[in-house]
Amino acid sequence: MSEIKKRKVHGPDYKAKVGLEAVRGVKTINQIAQEFGVHPVQVGQWKKEILEGSSKLFEGKRGPKPINEHSEPNHLYSEIGKLKM
Repeated sequence: MSEIKKRKVHGPDYKAKVGLEAVRGVKTINQIAQEFGVHPVQVGQWKKEILEGSSKLFEGKRGPKPINEHSEPNHLYSEIGKLKM
């Protein structure tokens, strides 16, 4: 019988390293996959995750806060009441 291969479990740091190498675009996906010993499809998936998730790094830093539908009208009514007095 043939020997059963165990699946490799890569940590987030390793995935980021491989994915960033793919994002740089200096080497082809196949070259990166061969260098790091992973399948080219996996390199492409990690690259895609980095590109899609990179915008989340900057969310909430600045800019207007999201409007809460429930608290905003109450706040405005209280302001109107203060202005009438």
